[in-house]
Amino acid sequence: MPAYTPILATLGYVLSPDGAHVLLVHRNARADDPAYGKFNGLGGKLEPDEDVATGMRRELREEADIEVHAMTLRGTISWPGFGKGGEDWFGFVFVVPGWSGSPPPGNQEGTLEWVPVAKLLALELDLWPGDRHFLPLVFDADPRPFHGVMPYAGGQPVSWHVTRL
Repeated sequence: MPAYTPILATLGYVLSPDGAHVLLVHRNARADDPAYGKFNGLGGKLEPDEDVATGMRRELREEADIEVHAMTLRGTISWPGFGKGGEDWFGFVFVVPGWSGSPPPGNQEGTLEWVPVAKLLALELDLWPGDRHFLPLVFDADPRPFHGVMPYAGGQPVSWHVTRL
């Protein structure tokens, strides 16, 4: 079996000061984007010289022009086969309740929108098909981080397994 060498990435859910809304990117800037039309948290690939917290802070600075003051690692997800070429991804998922700055209306990926957390959890947005499995864990009151595996094939999740420690 070949070694598992995933692309390492961060995924952050920035909360409004009252915690009722979450900042999402509506991926509507490029029609050739594999995530075109979908809503997603902010984040991206880690740089070789970064730890996950530094990478999350950098991504939020680049994508939303904000500085992070507090964030919590909510979990990790292994996404074998997730990439458009079948690449494996491994994500570190954060909630970001403390930040400063003023997010712009959009970035190179699309429009930035403050969405009610309740609307996100009700799955009333166009999301990645697997998001429904882990989003409740991101926003629940359980302080334990979750660790999930969600293999993808043909752009769709084929299973979901999660543990909490």
